[in-house]
Amino acid sequence: MPRAQRSPEEIDMVRQDIMEHALGIIITDGFAALSMRKLANQLGVTAKTIYNYFHNKDELYLHLLIRGFQQLLVSFENAVKQHMPPIKQLKELIRAYVNFGLEHVNIYNLMFTWHVPKFNDYVGTPLEQVAQEELTTALKCADFFMARIAAMIGNEVTIKDEEIHGELIRIWSQMHGYVAGINNNLLDYLHENPLALRDQIIERIFACSQRELVALKQRPALTTFAKK
Repeated sequence: MPRAQRSPEEIDMVRQDIMEHALGIIITDGFAALSMRKLANQLGVTAKTIYNYFHNKDELYLHLLIRGFQQLLVSFENAVKQHMPPIKQLKELIRAYVNFGLEHVNIYNLMFTWHVPKFNDYVGTPLEQVAQEELTTALKCADFFMARIAAMIGNEVTIKDEEIHGELIRIWSQMHGYVAGINNNLLDYLHENPLALRDQIIERIFACSQRELVALKQRPALTTFAKK
């Protein structure tokens, strides 16, 4: 009697299980050590079974990243409540990012910290389309953040896109610096309990962002385009 086809929900559960085991191998032995055979051995199946769900380890890795950025975007969306003032939204986004990085250490490191392949490594390969999906998902997180920066500036002056990008990079660098310092234990050499500083660091990043954005709003001569 032929085996019944798996439902979409069952297929997704299997894919999620495969990805979790793949992430475990990457954490323990590095990306280069990940192979379909090694993964199959951990799962107690044949490598052929894994290939039914992912064509190769790079496709599997890219879907891990897609899932991670989807989770981060959901964290952002959940942090921002309807009718919340832009200034409060930005603060809660900073909190959501830091919390995500500290509470999902392994996937965060894969997304932002470890030296692993990036989009440009897949350009011109059969995996370029999947890599493009991963990049698009990642950029949605950045766009969501930048939209809140722009909303906080308001419509009083016209801010150049590169200035908003620059502010995003500054905020993101501060958030990542703290998260990475916690996750790789480097901050343990500077403070007996750096994790206890979480709320204080979030407040300081936000306060710095607030000062910078207020300064942008007060520079119309530099940021407003000439009216014809």
